[in-house]
This record gives sequence, structure tokens and C-alpha cells, in this order.
Amino acid sequence: MKNTVEKLTEVPHVAEPIPRDLESATFLKISEISEKFGVTLRALRFYEEKGLLCPMRKGARRYFRAREVARMRIILQARRIGLTIGEIKKVIEIAESGLSASERCRKLHTICTKHEAELREREAMIHSQVAETRQILAHLQSTAFEVV
Repeated sequence: MKNTVEKLTEVPHVAEPIPRDLESATFLKISEISEKFGVTLRALRFYEEKGLLCPMRKGARRYFRAREVARMRIILQARRIGLTIGEIKKVIEIAESGLSASERCRKLHTICTKHEAELREREAMIHSQVAETRQILAHLQSTAFEVV
């Protein structure tokens, strides 16, 4: 089964398409997906609840096809850079849209450019907060020595 898991995880990078016909006769259990990607079962259920993953269900069991594995790879890459669930949905829609490579990349570029600007804004705020915290610490340290 390990070869099957490894084979199924050879899927598109976030900027590559996920073909709509990416189906496989091989199904992976939720525990196998969890182990392969290093995520909890709870996280997988959360992604399913949010509509990012749509595993096949047989009773209470979930089975993941190659398409879900491809989506999971995109989800994890998008989460690593801090995209929101809504943004991840857009990325998956783009990956599955059938658009040309240039159009797909243009749309993803727009999303990532906006996200980078937001990160830079947060970074500037954090630098400002660190500087102010240092000033407070310096003041407290000098005050503490005066009181003693």
C-alpha cells in the first residue's frame, strides 16, 4: 500500500492544474492521508467541512482519490504561506478550472501579490510593536534600578 500512497501524492504543484478527470481506482483511507501529509484526522475533517476536500464516503468511512490528494497538497502549500480558507477555495477553483497555464498563473499571481502585501503590512506592524516594546522595557529597566 505504501507504493500506492507515494504514487498518489505525485500531484500538481499549486500553480499546476488539477484535471477534472483525475480519478483513480485506488482509494486511500483517512488514516493513510493523515500519515502521508502529517495532518490530524480532525484537520482532514475540517477541510472536508469547509468544502476543500470531498472524499468518497461508504458509511462512516472516508476514502480519498487522487484528486483529493492533489487538493490536499495545494491546501497544505497554501496554509504554509498563510492563505485563508476562502483564498484556498479560490486557488483550488483555479487549479480545477481548465484555464490555460498563463491565465491560471495570472489569477494565482493576483492572489499571491495581495497576500504578500498583507504580510508586509503585518510585518511592518510587528516591527513597530517590537520597537515600542523595547522602549517600554528600557524604561522599566531604568525605573526598576532607580526604585531599588
